[in-house]
Formats: sequence, structure tokens, C-alpha cells
Amino acid sequence: MRTYCNPQIGLRQCFIAVLVCLCLTACGHKEEKKVIRLRPVKYQKVGITSGEKVRTFSGVAKAAGEVVLSFRSGGIIAEIKVKIGTRVQKGDLIARLDNVEARLALEKAAAAVSSARSNSNTAKSELDRVKSLYEKNSASLRDYQMARNAHQNALAQYESAKRNQSIQATKTGYGFIYAPQSGVIAKLNGEVNESVKPGHRFATLNAGSGMQIEVNIPENTINKVSAGMEVGLSFSTLDQKTFKGNVVEVAQITEQGAATYKVKVEVINPASTIKPGMAADVTFTLGTSNKEKDEQAKKEKLVVPVKAVGEDGKGNFVFVVTSKDGKTGVVKKKRVVIGTLSSDGFEIKSGLTKGELIATAGLQTLLHAQKVKLQ
Repeated sequence: MRTYCNPQIGLRQCFIAVLVCLCLTACGHKEEKKVIRLRPVKYQKVGITSGEKVRTFSGVAKAAGEVVLSFRSGGIIAEIKVKIGTRVQKGDLIARLDNVEARLALEKAAAAVSSARSNSNTAKSELDRVKSLYEKNSASLRDYQMARNAHQNALAQYESAKRNQSIQATKTGYGFIYAPQSGVIAKLNGEVNESVKPGHRFATLNAGSGMQIEVNIPENTINKVSAGMEVGLSFSTLDQKTFKGNVVEVAQITEQGAATYKVKVEVINPASTIKPGMAADVTFTLGTSNKEKDEQAKKEKLVVPVKAVGEDGKGNFVFVVTSKDGKTGVVKKKRVVIGTLSSDGFEIKSGLTKGELIATAGLQTLLHAQKVKLQ
């Protein structure tokens, strides 16, 4: 007996199978989000040039009240009372040496004083005896003079021994380091049982609340730097955060082995995040005399870098950047009229105003009203 298959049922089953496959495929497909990548753009603020030059030099931050503490005598370190970061008060003991040699020298000096005192007393008794005999004509003038000279020499030796004892007593204190001011221990150079020589720089004490930057200035620039000059400061480790500072010291002789002069800059309102030893960029605006500055002020002009100016069939242009958050922005093409070319860049006669932001690289790839990422 033959069995027949209904063709309508077969078609229906195929249709259902196709629908199931399509549903599974649709469920397994995830919609991909389109990520818009913004083009990074370097930019700068339009500024004025008036003949002043801006120079930046590298420096190192130091505590304003930095004091180096040293042993005045040599010996073996017997005790260290502090650690790096310890806050100390004026007069606190920092470290001490064993002072064996100094104590021995003091004992010898004390023995010498005792001996000299005894000799002086003996010479005084002898002088009194000879003087009595001389007055009775039982001793010669020569004997009296010799006794008097011996007594004077004994007195001199006694006084010398006492001075030496005082000096040795003072030297026993050379093996102790006390805090000359209140502050924080910033550096230690030595361990217990380590032998050190006189003058060993054992510790550094930060005794001031302010911060200074030490920077070396070359000889072709130093005459344009003076005390009281305001400078700009930035720290790469602090995300280039900027500070202001004042020049407080200008060296009059070069550093040993270099043709540079040390300049100290005091940081105005330093942040607690500035630590001694941090690298800093110190920016000097090197001007001229007040009279020359007045004359230059009349000649002030807008100047932009050469790479910020583009040219097409209609003339010169720049891309002006507008931003609300300082991270992203929009560039717009703007026509400008340029003037003379100097080492600072093109003079802008019209089209820009001081303080506007302009793109400084990649102009050929930018488009009007394009959104960009600021660098």
C-alpha cells in the first residue's frame, strides 16, 4: 500500500523553517554604535608682539628655608633621632657621634690643667721663698728674677691649659646636630655605626613654608634678568599647571665649570603639591627700558605662527577655534590680511583680534565648521 505526502503540508513546513532562521539571525545580530573620532588639533591664543622676547629655562624646586646640617667633627654615628619627613622643633636633637676622640682630648686637657695648676702653685711658693731671702739679703737679685720668671711662665702655661680645656669642651659638642629652626627633615645622608668626616652633610631641613625655583641662566641673557622681575612657572608633573613667581636672587658670578648664572625665583602662593626636587619650566619675558617699552607699545601688532596661516584662490585664511569646555571645539575658516613676516610669524593687519584661538597645524585637512579635539 503506497503512502502519499500532501505537497501543501511540505511547503508550509519549509516556510515556517525559513521564518525561524530569519528570527534567530535577527536576534543574534547586535546593532553596532557608530563611534565618531574627532581630529586632534593644536591651537594657540593670538598674541601681541612688542619687541619683548620670551625665554623658558628649566629649573628645580627647593624649599625656601632649606638648611643643610653637618657634623663639625669626625667620628662614628652613634644615634639618629629622626627619619625623612619627621617634623622637628628648634633645639631638637637630630643625631650624635660617639665622640670618643673628643672626650679623650677633653680628659687630656683637664689633666693638663691640673698639672699646670700644680706647677703654678709650686712656682708661686718658690717665688715667695726667694723673695723673702732677697729682702734679707740672703739671695741674689739674679735668683729672685729667675724665680719670678719661672712663676710667670707657670701662670702662662696654666692659662693656656685652661683655654685648651675650654676649646676641647666645645669640640665635644661638635658631634651633636640640633635643629636650628623648626621644620621638616627632607633628606638624610648616613646610618648608625657609619664613620663620617668633619663637615659631613648629614641632613637637610626644610624650615620655610615657601618654595623657590633655582634656574641657571646663560651669560647672553643674565643681564636682562633682575630681582623683582615677574616670571611664569609650570610643572610637567602637575599637568602643566601654571603659577607666578618673582626673581629674588641673581648671582653675580658663574657656576663652577659652567657659563651660567644661578637665579632664584620665589613661587607666589605655592600649592602643597609642589615638592622639593620637582622640575619646573621658568618663563622670562625679557624686555628693555621703560622708555623703549613705551615706544614699542605704539608699535604693537598681532602676530601668528607661519604654520597657522593658509592660502587658497581667495587669499589667506586661518581656522578660528571656539570651545566651551577646553577639550573639544569647532573650527571655522576665517579670512585674514597678513603683513610683514618676522621671526615670530606673520603680522595680521585685519581679520583677527587679540585673544582668539587659532589652529596651528594640519590646516590642509581641516574643514569649515568641523568638530575637533583640542590638544
